[in-house]
Amino acid sequence: QVQLEESGGGLVQAGGSLRLSCAASGRTFSNYAMGWFRQAPGKEREFVAAIPSGGDGAYYTNSVKGRFTISRDNTKNTVYLQMNGLKPEDTAVYYCASCRSSRECLRSECDYWGQGTQVTVSS
Repeated sequence: QVQLEESGGGLVQAGGSLRLSCAASGRTFSNYAMGWFRQAPGKEREFVAAIPSGGDGAYYTNSVKGRFTISRDNTKNTVYLQMNGLKPEDTAVYYCASCRSSRECLRSECDYWGQGTQVTVSS
């Protein structure tokens, strides 16, 4: 059974930083792309970032480019999202997901999803 567990969320002031982690288990981590998504109150879930299985390259939604960095450590079965320059509009529940390809991440068509971690940015 595939399990994804996010951690690292919290409350931070605008301009601050957080690093989210997502630990995966249940299938060969290095065979799959990983993605981060978020859902703000009253809004639909949206794509944030994705990284291919080998970690070569990354994809970001425009609103986080230059501020967020996705990375992965295939030896630890973990994907990260470093978030710098946080803004109040980044407030959301952040989810990681395991996807068969980066294309599926970009389409939010992923196989498995975590339970989410709350990120709150105060102004």
